[in-house]
Amino acid sequence: MTQRAEIGTDGGEPAAGPERPVVHRPGGLTSAEVAERVARGEVNDVPVRSSRSTTDIIRGNVFTRFNAIIGVLWVIMLIVAPIQDSLFGFVILANTGIGIIQELRAKKTLDGLAVIGEAKPTVRRDGVSAAVSTSEIVLGDLIELGPGDKVVVDGEVAEADNLEIDESLLTGEADPVLKKPGDPVMSGSFVVAGGGAFTATKVGREAYAAQLAEEASRFTLVHSELRSGISTILKYVTWMMVPTAIGLIISQLVVKDTNFKDSVARTVGGIVPMIPEGLVLLTSVAFAIGVIRLGRKQCLVQELPAIEGLARVDVVCLDKTGTLTEGGMDVTELRPLNGSDEAYVRKVLGALGESDPRPNASLQAIIDTYPDSEDWRCTESLPFSSARKYSGAAFSEGDGEASTWLLGAPDVLLEADDPTLAEIDHLNEQGLRVLLLARAGRELDHPDVARDADATALVVLEQRLRPDAADTLAYFADQNVAAKVISGDNAVSVGAVAGKLGLPGADRTIDARTLPAERDRMATALDEGSVFGRVTPQQKRDMVGALQSHGHTVAMTGDGVNDVLALKDADIGVSMGSGSEATRAVAQIVLLNNSFATLPSVVAEGRRVIGNITRVATLFLTKTVYSVLLAVLVVCSQVEYPFLPRHLTLLSTLTIGVPAFFLALAPNKERARPHFVRRVMRYAIPGGIIAAATTFTTYLLARSHYSGPGALDAETSAATLTLFLVSMWVLAIIARPYTWWRIALVATMGGGFLLVLVVPWLQDFFALKLVGTTMPWAAVAIAAAGAALLEFAWRWVDRKFPA
Repeated sequence: MTQRAEIGTDGGEPAAGPERPVVHRPGGLTSAEVAERVARGEVNDVPVRSSRSTTDIIRGNVFTRFNAIIGVLWVIMLIVAPIQDSLFGFVILANTGIGIIQELRAKKTLDGLAVIGEAKPTVRRDGVSAAVSTSEIVLGDLIELGPGDKVVVDGEVAEADNLEIDESLLTGEADPVLKKPGDPVMSGSFVVAGGGAFTATKVGREAYAAQLAEEASRFTLVHSELRSGISTILKYVTWMMVPTAIGLIISQLVVKDTNFKDSVARTVGGIVPMIPEGLVLLTSVAFAIGVIRLGRKQCLVQELPAIEGLARVDVVCLDKTGTLTEGGMDVTELRPLNGSDEAYVRKVLGALGESDPRPNASLQAIIDTYPDSEDWRCTESLPFSSARKYSGAAFSEGDGEASTWLLGAPDVLLEADDPTLAEIDHLNEQGLRVLLLARAGRELDHPDVARDADATALVVLEQRLRPDAADTLAYFADQNVAAKVISGDNAVSVGAVAGKLGLPGADRTIDARTLPAERDRMATALDEGSVFGRVTPQQKRDMVGALQSHGHTVAMTGDGVNDVLALKDADIGVSMGSGSEATRAVAQIVLLNNSFATLPSVVAEGRRVIGNITRVATLFLTKTVYSVLLAVLVVCSQVEYPFLPRHLTLLSTLTIGVPAFFLALAPNKERARPHFVRRVMRYAIPGGIIAAATTFTTYLLARSHYSGPGALDAETSAATLTLFLVSMWVLAIIARPYTWWRIALVATMGGGFLLVLVVPWLQDFFALKLVGTTMPWAAVAIAAAGAALLEFAWRWVDRKFPA
């Protein structure tokens, strides 16, 4: 390896541009050199944030289009009308404050979890290896790599021991690249086999994919069907609101010859309820509280819409190892084959264990069982790869003999007609994992090293089932979510494990090597089967794509480097906290407690958010529809607008604001369904039309019934009564199915309005006083007819336009 001049060793500025000279030091940088680089700012300072900054949160909640409109109207009302008519402004202040507080709480939770789940690369300094935070890496650091490790900054390979790096997430090239000393490595790639070390040549924002990594790990409130649907609705609302508001202003200020201040107040009263200001707030709050709830279960949501996405999932692909089974294994039996000496086989296994500096779970079990033979020396090694299904090593034995050994999948290393496979199948049927030790007749670097290898022994391993896996699979089955076990292990063995956990279809296992390559046919086979073995990493990715092509929303769980590509392509990637750095980096959800049983909580949280937001969105948009229609009817009829802002503030608080807050945070197990906008509007439009029609009917009747100085107040009170009762019926429908607390909620809101009608000072404060008995009872009768019409309309909509 060519030695090069050290970066900035003279204490001056480092060479500019991409051609900076690099030196590879086996012991890494010294503490003094690290300090120099920190002082020069040559640090990997890319902020790995799991959440928006405090400034962004405050700005996002305060500076909204609707807050600006309501703010202007609020200032006008503070000038021209009593404080009662300005209450809507204080409600907006409270809403904004609640939104900021909840998001800051979510940020605190996420940031705390992100520190726990953060990848800590191993860096060699002063000849000592230690894990450091990604942000502490400096230019020129020597960073060690092993299977599953993510390359966190750009660099140049300094040491390589069969180092294979997957760059597919950056280049799209599926095959791993064998790296040798001097070869470049890019941030964002990851190690699939072997090990080594590289020298950091670009850190911070200079590193390739650094910006992508920052964006991918940032807490976000956008790019979900729910939020994009709400944005679409708000866009249409704005289009409707502007011309309607202009018409109302002209009607009330120019055409009507009434008191100017009263006209302004009634104009504002017509505009404010058109704005569904609480809808965005409640969506943010529901998501934020979801993050906090999941955080308490040690579940890190790296991308907020993942909560929503997992709720829409109808297929979950499970990797067996680390998901259904715990990471560790135990050797239960050693079966020598073809007259092999057991003592000699134990020596071989001990030497194989010692030959791999980063053993996987299977090899670790062998290391724990068979000690190393000190007189054997490893001359060459071939690390395990999920693609080839075996590892190997060449040894110089104590007596001077040389031998080459392979350890891996029996059905890969043996011929298809080998009689030993029948014995292995019997073991696999018991859920045991079997590895074959074989002596190779070729060099390790030979492309056909596994051909004609002599079977020497079977190593039988027992996998530890996760105690919570059976209950979790039962939950998915109950929720109509299809579970597909996709593993690189033997299909029969995987099926036996799945069978022990009660997975339907576990008795019909499929060897993935027999799956059709054509996507549509593969998807059909996947729909029919539940357990798949001998799946390669690329196949896992293809299987996810095939399922998606049949309209499925797919979640993929995994913890190993062989799961990375599938996790990245799945709609939702779920990684275990103990998984490889690369897996945690691409997953949207990380289960920091490594508990598969946490998944139902995530699904339930997503369903709660989506189901409840759909409910409360109907409440908010019904109000928007009836507000716009009332304004249009007033403009066309050339009459005074019936309500002051205080009336609609009262109605909104009792029929929407308070109930929506409780309904948005309630338990909800309904499976998430697509077409959010259509599902909300098919209820909101008929509900709003009926509310506007009944209210305006009452108002016109009251105008013909009352006369004299206090007529307008009496007309307003009668119209308010009808609108409240119809809105309460909308709430009563939305609150179904009833539970004790939902009934209590609806009853409490009704009681609050009744209190305003009977307490004198509240009557005066809200300008609500029912005059006589004829018109109030007429208002109740019209509202009752509206409620009956609502029931009929919504049931008709359910049949005519099913969601």
